[in-house]
Amino acid sequence: MSDAPTSRVVPAISPGAAVAAERLGHAIKRAEQAMIARKTRVLRRFGLTVPQYAALLLLASMEGMSAAQLARECMVTPQTMATILLNLERGGLIERHGSALHQKVVVNALTARGRSLVEEADEVILRVEGALSAAYSDTERAAFDEFLERSVTVMNSLDEA
Repeated sequence: MSDAPTSRVVPAISPGAAVAAERLGHAIKRAEQAMIARKTRVLRRFGLTVPQYAALLLLASMEGMSAAQLARECMVTPQTMATILLNLERGGLIERHGSALHQKVVVNALTARGRSLVEEADEVILRVEGALSAAYSDTERAAFDEFLERSVTVMNSLDEA
């Protein structure tokens, strides 16, 4: 028996990948990843990550959110949000202080620098999202929104599998 390496032909797409490509969840994930990749590239010039931008954008519209509230809205774990907020605070983009309503709750607020940065970044992100919206007619966009909402409703209504 020879120890020489054997050559094997690797298919361009594996059977498993072909099956995955036919699944709706795969298509949704590909679209999400394309959007996140584009936003990541755009936000890099502002020194922000997508989750940092999301947290700043929420704080721009609703000052005084707690880390737990931000984590839920940004769809990240509380531990991840704690790291995001620490980095934003170190960067001088947010301030953190005790809540007037709850002794143990820390709330977050944008600094002037944070507000200015998120406004600049949001202008660019709106252009990215606008390019996606422009790919659809008003009727298609309304249907697309309805399909996505229906998808969320179905997924949220399923029993644990």
